[in-house]
Amino acid sequence: MATPADLRSQFEAKLKDSPNHNFHPLDLDRVKDEKYLRRVLKHVDNDIKQGVDMLWDIFTWRKSVGANEINESNIRMDYINEGVFFPRGRDIDGCLLLIIKSKMHVKGQKDFEEIKKAIIYWFDRIEREENGNKITLFFDLDGCGLSNMDMELTNYLISLFKSYYPYFLNYIIIYQMPWVMSAAFKVIKSLLPAKGVEKMKFVSKDTLKDFVTPEQALTCWGGKDNYTFEFIPENKSNEIMSKKVTFAEQGDGQHSPGEMLRITPNDTIIFKAENDDISGQITITNMDDSVISFKIRTTSPEKFRVRPSSGVLPSGVSQTILIVVQPGFHLRTVTKDRFLVMSVQIPKADLSQKEITEIWQNSTGSKVDEYRLKCHFPEKAISKNGNIMEKETEKSDTVTNALNNLQMNYEVLQRQIYKLKIYQFFTLMLTAIAVLLGYLVYKNTNDDRYCDSI
Repeated sequence: MATPADLRSQFEAKLKDSPNHNFHPLDLDRVKDEKYLRRVLKHVDNDIKQGVDMLWDIFTWRKSVGANEINESNIRMDYINEGVFFPRGRDIDGCLLLIIKSKMHVKGQKDFEEIKKAIIYWFDRIEREENGNKITLFFDLDGCGLSNMDMELTNYLISLFKSYYPYFLNYIIIYQMPWVMSAAFKVIKSLLPAKGVEKMKFVSKDTLKDFVTPEQALTCWGGKDNYTFEFIPENKSNEIMSKKVTFAEQGDGQHSPGEMLRITPNDTIIFKAENDDISGQITITNMDDSVISFKIRTTSPEKFRVRPSSGVLPSGVSQTILIVVQPGFHLRTVTKDRFLVMSVQIPKADLSQKEITEIWQNSTGSKVDEYRLKCHFPEKAISKNGNIMEKETEKSDTVTNALNNLQMNYEVLQRQIYKLKIYQFFTLMLTAIAVLLGYLVYKNTNDDRYCDSI
C-alpha cells in the first residue's frame, strides 16, 4: 500500500523533471503535510500515479486562479455579505455544513468569475479552519424555482470536490427539492462518480434529522439554531481555531496554554456497561483565571442523557459529567456520535440564569472555546445493549421498512402525477386543435352556401 512518503518521493521526482513549474511555495508546503498526502491517497483509492497527477493538477489549477492570493481585500465582499454561501452547523458525523441558499441566487445576475473567487475563498478558509477535515455541501432549495437553478455553478462546485480539494466531501444534502428541479439533479448525478452519487442525500423538513440534528439545524429548516448570517473576518475565526484543542497533539488529560478547560479524557468518551446502564463520563477542569460557564452538546440528543449539560466553574474547580445511553438505540464500536464542550468567561459565579444566557448570546466566536470528543462503545457494552434491545430492534426494523415502502410509493406517485400532467397538456392541445379545425370546416361550409345563394 502506498504511503505519504512514497507519494512525496514520486512527486518531488516529477518536480525535478519540470523545474519551471512555478508552483506557489504555500502549495509546495502541502507536500510536506502527511495528512494532506493521506487525503490525496484516499481520494484516488491509493493509486500512487493518480495521486502524483492529482497533486500536479491541484497546484497547476491553484496557480492559474491565484488561489493563494484570494482574500477579503480582493473579492466581492458584497457577494460574501449577501449570505448565499456560508458555513454553519454540523452534520451527524461532525462535519461542517457549507450552506448554499439557492433562493438568493439567480443565474446570470452576477459576475460568474467573481462568484468562483468567493467560493474558492470559502473553500480555502474552511480547509484551513477545519484542518482538512471533510465538509458537507448543503443545498437549501426551499422556495426555489427554475430561475434559481444554475447548472454551471453546481457543476463548478462539484468539480472542486472531484479535482482540487481531495477527500473533502462528506455529503451533498439537497433540502426541500422542488419537483421542477428533478431533471436538473439527474444531470448533476451523472457528473458525479459512483462514490459521489452515494453521498447525495435528498431530505425534507421531516427527514433532515437523519443527517443534521435539530440542535445543528437552522430554525428555517425546523431546527433550533436561530442563527442569522453575519460575516466574520478570518482573523477572528483563526483566534477560535487557535484556542481549540488539537487531539492528535495531546496526551490524556493534558492542557494547552490559552485554553479555558482541561478535558479528561481529552478526545474519546469510553462507555461501559454497569448494572442496567451503559454510560461514560468526562471530567472538565477550569484552567482559566476567570469563572467560566460551560455547555455540552451532542449530535444525537435523543440518544444520550447528559448530567449536567451546563453549569458554572470557578477557577481551578472540576466537574464530572455523566453521559448515559437512553434505551432503544443500537450501539457500534465505530460510531458517528460526537460531543461538543463549549466554555465562555463570566465575571462571577453567582450570576442569574438570565444573565448567563445573555452572555452566551452576546459572545462572539473568539470568546468561546470549543472541544470535540468522539464516542467508543466496547464489545461488552454493545452485547449488553443488543440483548436488552432485541425487541426494540425488530420493531424499529419494521418501522424502517414501512417508511422505505412509503418513500418508494411516494416516488412512484410523483412520477405518475408528472406523466399525468404531460398527458393532460397534450389532451388539451389536441382538443384545441380539433375545435379549431371544426370551426374552420363549419366556416368554409357556410361560406360556400352563402356563395351558392348569391
